[in-house]
Amino acid sequence: MKKLITSYWLLIAVLVLAAFLRFWRLGSFPALNADEAALGYNAYSLIQTGKDEHGNPWPIHFQSFNDYKPGLYVYLIVPFIKFFGLNALSVRAPGAVVGVATVLVIYLLVRELLQGLSLKLPLIAAALLAISPWHLHFSRGGWEVGVATFFITSGIYLFLKKRYLLSVFGFVLSFYTYHAARLIVPLLGLGLLLIYWKEVKGSLRKILAAGLVGVVLVLPLARDLTTGAVASRAAGVGLFADQGPLARVNEQRGEHTNLAGLSAIFLHNKAVNYGLAFAQNWVEHFWGDFLFISGDEIQRNKVPELGQLYLFEIVTVVVGIGVLIKQSDRSAKIIFWWLAVAPVAAALTFQSPHALRSHNMIIPLTLVSAIGMVTMVKWLNGYSVKRLRVAGYGLLTFVVIWSFLRYEHEYWVHMAREYPFSSQYGVKELVGYIKSEGSKYNEIIITDRYDQPYILTLFYLQYPPEKFQSDHQLTGRDNYGFSTVRSFDKYRFRSIKFDEERPDSPRALIVGTDKEIPDEANVIKEIYGENGYLYFQAVAN
Repeated sequence: MKKLITSYWLLIAVLVLAAFLRFWRLGSFPALNADEAALGYNAYSLIQTGKDEHGNPWPIHFQSFNDYKPGLYVYLIVPFIKFFGLNALSVRAPGAVVGVATVLVIYLLVRELLQGLSLKLPLIAAALLAISPWHLHFSRGGWEVGVATFFITSGIYLFLKKRYLLSVFGFVLSFYTYHAARLIVPLLGLGLLLIYWKEVKGSLRKILAAGLVGVVLVLPLARDLTTGAVASRAAGVGLFADQGPLARVNEQRGEHTNLAGLSAIFLHNKAVNYGLAFAQNWVEHFWGDFLFISGDEIQRNKVPELGQLYLFEIVTVVVGIGVLIKQSDRSAKIIFWWLAVAPVAAALTFQSPHALRSHNMIIPLTLVSAIGMVTMVKWLNGYSVKRLRVAGYGLLTFVVIWSFLRYEHEYWVHMAREYPFSSQYGVKELVGYIKSEGSKYNEIIITDRYDQPYILTLFYLQYPPEKFQSDHQLTGRDNYGFSTVRSFDKYRFRSIKFDEERPDSPRALIVGTDKEIPDEANVIKEIYGENGYLYFQAVAN
């Protein structure tokens, strides 16, 4: 009984730590990015008008930049903005809350999935997820993927508890939260049914009933997915949007004497080359460089000089995999299956490895790492020489604490300076200046050098959504499948070519980067981000 009480107090301590790490300065750091601003402004627009920013009533997918964001996270933001206003904290709070909840769910999942390995294992798994660089990073922002990972993890836990209807409900909610879940969850569900078939075959009626409910709940989503706009966005980031494998087919066939010969067609075709591209993308998610050294190539998705996991987890993951291979029971099979399918959606896109699209990998990897750590502690307990045990415990504790402190240092001190364009630093300060001085100008021209400036301007101005809905136009999609808004009210967003600028009004404010504004220009204001970097220079016309 005493051990049980101690365990619960330790769990509470882990959850408090997880909450502190996710909520500390959540509303101010890092700077809000364009996607977060879009989620927040669309929620604000729903509150004000019952429509999204473009006038679509209560959508399932939000048109936004023509990327058609899954809508559940926007609806989760709505009550926060309703009660706390349109600000970064309101946008990020659901992600942070769900991030802490996922720490609790992994504790419950380990208790159910890995019974008998160690009483300490659930706590260690929860603690590792609480401080995980991969999980922490995406819990501290308006990222839909963290919520999807929570629903996926909860769905698996509820399946193991034989709460099939609730399990399906969790899985369906992940569909409405993040695109990648729509491919990963069916694969996970298939694996669960096959691996636990002996148990579930006696509950087929319940499972079929739950599945039928799931189908009904997915119908509105399916209707949306059949529309050309939503489907074209998915195709725009898909593997087949990359013409490289197709060009390679033509190159390879060109090296044959007979381009239309059987060997040329059979060995060099789209199925083979795109299959190889998918395989390479999939494998890259398990490379040590991605997991332990440098992480995702996209700066917004990582912290400098760190992988998606801690460096010490090279050892714990390898040891954990060894234990699971030796154990070879159902729990091992489901963990390995989860690891195998987790990066499938990311591998089907041309950006790979991708920390965001493969985010749910963090759960099985944390389980494996926790098993490895528990096993190492058991090894240390086996030493008969007390000094060796104490030295081993001390070294393990030191490495874990040092790794965590190094991550925190890189996150808070270096990330914004080394990756000054990973988020939209300086825009809040710019709009603050416009709020105080903008009434002097009939036209305000802002550079589009930084991602989607119109939505951040709307967000920080808290511009009336009803007015915006009738006063803007989306551009066509660019090479990456995104659209933008070039103007609303007196605001214009374009690349600044200072010598060619011809404002419509003699009372205009031109805002560009220091590279767009020449030295001889009459700069009336320089705008710095909180990281000390000069982002904008304002010139009065």
